[in-house]
Amino acid sequence: MTQSDQPAPGNLEGRNILLGVSGGIAAYKAPILVRLLRQAGADVQVVLTRSANQFVTATTLQAVSGRPIRDDLWDAAAEAAMGHIELARWADAVLIAPATADLISRLANGRADDLLTTLVLATRAPVLVAPAMNNAMWDHPANQRNVGTLADRGVHVLGPDSGEQACGEFGPGRMREPADLV
Repeated sequence: MTQSDQPAPGNLEGRNILLGVSGGIAAYKAPILVRLLRQAGADVQVVLTRSANQFVTATTLQAVSGRPIRDDLWDAAAEAAMGHIELARWADAVLIAPATADLISRLANGRADDLLTTLVLATRAPVLVAPAMNNAMWDHPANQRNVGTLADRGVHVLGPDSGEQACGEFGPGRMREPADLV
């Protein structure tokens, strides 16, 4: 969202937020983020990547979002009506948290090989990414180039934070806490 049309912090009343969750350990924070977005008044539609399903379940996210979870570009029921285009139009903002190095790379290269990346290409809504990865991956020149490409295209890069990581190392790469993303 641009600064002029962004509601006051904590007030997302009437906003449609498409939350993309990619496959990193920080995906465990997604249910908390959904709950906080809903408490702020947003309607939240969660889209999982295939890898995200390894870290957090659709059942959990459906319970906290109150909406069926989307995770397949080729869902016959949803796609009969071009569901990915409908979702892209529905969203007032697309927030991807966590955004892994792989997903950031695919977005920077304009790939549309799953539902989430296709939605990002199809939406006119602001796109925000919250990177989450090991500090060496974050610092890698290829990743920095990809993040720069996204920023140059108007994608809002939220973080990452520095601190202890799941691998036991310290440094930049931690996804911002859910409360800091709302």
